[in-house]
Amino acid sequence: MADGTDPGGVKKLFIKTYGCQMNVYDSERMAEAMGAEGYVVTETPEEADMVLLNTCHIREKASEKLYSDLGRLRPLKQAKPGLKIGVAGCVAQAEGPEILTRMPMVDLVVGPQSYHRLPAMVAATASGAKPVETDFPTEDKFEHLPDRKPARRAPAAFLTVQEGCDKFCAFCVVPYTRGAEVSRPVERVLNEARGLVERGVREITLLGQNVNAYHGAAPRALGGGDWGLARLIRELAAIDGLERIRYTTSHPNDMGDDLIAAHGEIAKLMPYLHLPVQSGSDRILKAMARKHTAEQYLTLVEKIRAARPDLHLSGDFIVAFPGETEADFEATLELIRIVEYGTAFSFRYSARPGTPAAEKPELPRAVGEERLHRLQALLGQQQRALQEAMVGREVGVLFEKPGRDPGQWVGKSDYLHAVHVTGDLAPGALRRVRITGSALNSLAGELV
Repeated sequence: MADGTDPGGVKKLFIKTYGCQMNVYDSERMAEAMGAEGYVVTETPEEADMVLLNTCHIREKASEKLYSDLGRLRPLKQAKPGLKIGVAGCVAQAEGPEILTRMPMVDLVVGPQSYHRLPAMVAATASGAKPVETDFPTEDKFEHLPDRKPARRAPAAFLTVQEGCDKFCAFCVVPYTRGAEVSRPVERVLNEARGLVERGVREITLLGQNVNAYHGAAPRALGGGDWGLARLIRELAAIDGLERIRYTTSHPNDMGDDLIAAHGEIAKLMPYLHLPVQSGSDRILKAMARKHTAEQYLTLVEKIRAARPDLHLSGDFIVAFPGETEADFEATLELIRIVEYGTAFSFRYSARPGTPAAEKPELPRAVGEERLHRLQALLGQQQRALQEAMVGREVGVLFEKPGRDPGQWVGKSDYLHAVHVTGDLAPGALRRVRITGSALNSLAGELV
């Protein structure tokens, strides 16, 4: 048909997701919201009746990437005038109506706290309106989203339990695009988790901008009050069929003793923790408004490893933050040497408009690139050493999909390493594996 709609009347939705795991979760929920309106997800924009770009504002040149993708969609829009194009996520929240001004081909703009209104916004475009929803709504979007479908799905899933941020780090746009910290009620989280398990999920990763700041209201039947993340995890661990629990991203200031203890006491809580520090220099940490010192972070790491000695740590690092000296950078390298990270994400500082740090003069680009190269070399060395130390060990692996070679299957270990084996398996199989080899970003193994 000329408008691309399936002859049977099925409408097709293509979603491109940028950025973090929370955006992956949001894209799933938007697809479910539009599914209630008769849309099915397609893998290519050429087949779609609606294209939705779910954006992220954390990384460098986020807006430029959006407008570049919109430019590539322009010929498709011209060929299919009935095609609807929407921009969602954090860039949508930050730039709002400006997106329509720069790209009149866009039909709607919706922020990450308002996508429960997406079906009504799409309906409004039928009369020529171009709705923009970027105010922080007073209602809870999760109350207005459809129940999750009972169809089978992948064995691992994300579940957002907390959104927003009250930390206001000097480099970060999240408080401005996602709003204040809000935690979902305990009962809704538990119900969604049970529904996921009924659909075949065996591993759930709890999501939040500061997920360990979670404080969700519990119903009277569960004792009432506000639950922290540790108590929520303990309740989730009691769900039959849920075999693994993870959470991300955590903030050092919200890592309470009860959550540390949970790592040593709850077998289903996997021995992997993403705990960003950003810098090893107290002077830079203060300029970043992180509200902790390097020593406090190292003490926290000691306590966590005392509770779970085999825990693998991941972190985030920003190099060449405004004012960073060589001594500040060396302090970061020293912190990395002490902690020994299994994995890490590292970036050269780039200003985000509207953040306090954006008003400060940046270091020369060459300085940042040289420091980033040194930092990544050290992190890469640690990652390789840790993976090589896994050879000969037995680990649990949750298998998710076939590999590239005949008979090969790929899954994630307890420590979040990608592991591939040869064997007679199926998605969702949870097996013990002996690690036999280490490659750049994966481990080879054999079934025990």
